[in-house]
Amino acid sequence: MRLKLLFIFLLLGISFGSFAQSYKNEFGFKSDNDSYLFVGQDRYYTNGLFLYFRHAADQGKLNGKLEKVIYEFSAGQKMYNAISGYVPKLSQHDRPFAGYLYGGAAVNLLYKKEKALKLGIELGTVGPDALGEEAQELLHKIAGFYELKGWEYQIKNELAVNLSAQYTNLLHRSENGKTDFSLESYANLGTTFSGAGVGVLFRTGNINQLFNTVSTNSLISNNSKTAKLVKNELFFYAKPQLNYVAYDATIEGSMFNNNSPVTFGVKPVVFAQQLGFNYSSSRFTIDYSILFKSKEVKSTAKAHQYGTIAMYYRFGKS
Repeated sequence: MRLKLLFIFLLLGISFGSFAQSYKNEFGFKSDNDSYLFVGQDRYYTNGLFLYFRHAADQGKLNGKLEKVIYEFSAGQKMYNAISGYVPKLSQHDRPFAGYLYGGAAVNLLYKKEKALKLGIELGTVGPDALGEEAQELLHKIAGFYELKGWEYQIKNELAVNLSAQYTNLLHRSENGKTDFSLESYANLGTTFSGAGVGVLFRTGNINQLFNTVSTNSLISNNSKTAKLVKNELFFYAKPQLNYVAYDATIEGSMFNNNSPVTFGVKPVVFAQQLGFNYSSSRFTIDYSILFKSKEVKSTAKAHQYGTIAMYYRFGKS
């Protein structure tokens, strides 16, 4: 009985602590891994780990069209391997081994008419300096996984400078506010990734405006005068997306030389489907999603899928 009472007290404490509170800072992480699908595969885009810090600007100083401006700083690493992490023969590689390590900054402009424009830059490296081999070896050692073989053929070192733009626009929301559709588009230009894509984000459940939601990383605020539609978000989402791939250094190697031992051409058109579930209170977010992608490499490589887990914590009362 005491344990039950303590549990209820803690739940009430969390609810009370999050009631009518807003926070101007957010810190969190996102982890991508094909092991989150629990199907035993370890191929292609095999792991990604990202850290984020976000800060909301004073909304009382913004012009009439803007609801929020959020500044974001990030650091991340992506790891890629062939059909497996153990491919000792060069002839068996259907995708290059590669690592990508970067630091980034972005600004997210969120408008009162539920439009969002996010502009960002990432600086880093592709190749051995990205420490992909070391990171994957550490993960496999901790988890007791198999021996790795094939990183000696990875994409060579190359400076990474990548620009990005993402635009989101609300298309329709149901009268009861439980379902909406938004247009999402993006464009990348850089020495690592270049391309563009367009898709539709579908959400159903307890959802907020596009300037007050985890869907646009905008749950933080600073002197906000606009009330949220719901206190806590709890929703399912789906996002089919069509992507045009102009260039991918983790597959094609450097655009300035051809010194990597294994490279392939990219499939210019890639279809992706993301399905996910999210819960967000004023203080915490937890999100789980799975993403399916069609073939990305002009080789014997297959289609690919992986899972994503994200958690965020908000602090600093506004």
